[in-house]
Amino acid sequence: MPHCLCRAKGAAAVGEALRSASAAPPPWRRAASASYHHTIQAVPRETAGPRAAARERHNGRVPAVLLTLAGAGPGEGVAHRKLLTADRKQLGEMLKQSPYFLSTPVRLQVRAGERSTAVVHSGTVLPIKVHRDEETGNILNLVMVQADEGTMLKVNLPVEFKGEDVCPGLKKGGFLQKLRTSLVYLCPAEHIPPKIEVDLANLDIGDRVSMNDIPVHPSLKLLSKNETMPICKILASKPVE
Repeated sequence: MPHCLCRAKGAAAVGEALRSASAAPPPWRRAASASYHHTIQAVPRETAGPRAAARERHNGRVPAVLLTLAGAGPGEGVAHRKLLTADRKQLGEMLKQSPYFLSTPVRLQVRAGERSTAVVHSGTVLPIKVHRDEETGNILNLVMVQADEGTMLKVNLPVEFKGEDVCPGLKKGGFLQKLRTSLVYLCPAEHIPPKIEVDLANLDIGDRVSMNDIPVHPSLKLLSKNETMPICKILASKPVE
């Protein structure tokens, strides 16, 4: 009889341990918050297609693709596609923390499995597309490109305007006409700026800022057929629509 009790207690202990292990968060969720918000954690995905993607989303994951470019220049094609799946909660937190998520290189760690500590791939990537459900806002897919040092990437950089509160033209009652919300550059991965800032502090009515007026790192190349196109103008009044 005592032997039966011991075996029963042993089986119960093993069962409890297994339940605890399955309930425990993945290893990356127990990491420091800085790592949590700067390193995308993913695992390999074996199958593609709508049904497989729907299963991933049902289980709280986001289907993702990592692209490796064939060459250094834009338009040279994709050499390799790696199918991955990432944690929806973590991606949501990263998007909240980083307003420039699509123009900021981040670390990527690919583990052998969701609860595995074995890293099978790591490196720097640039998120380039986040697809969301139009009704719910849920993240549906993530596309990333390998962004190792020296890799040249075509990046759509958001434009932000600063100095509106001190702009002489606006103080006189002028109107800021914003003509561009983003600019496209060819950038080395290590010199990608999260945004392009347009300073309005010295602009008067009638002044404008063109694409080639923006100071950027010398390694960046503006991809535009006409670099003199204006980004913004200070008008005397709001134009009639």
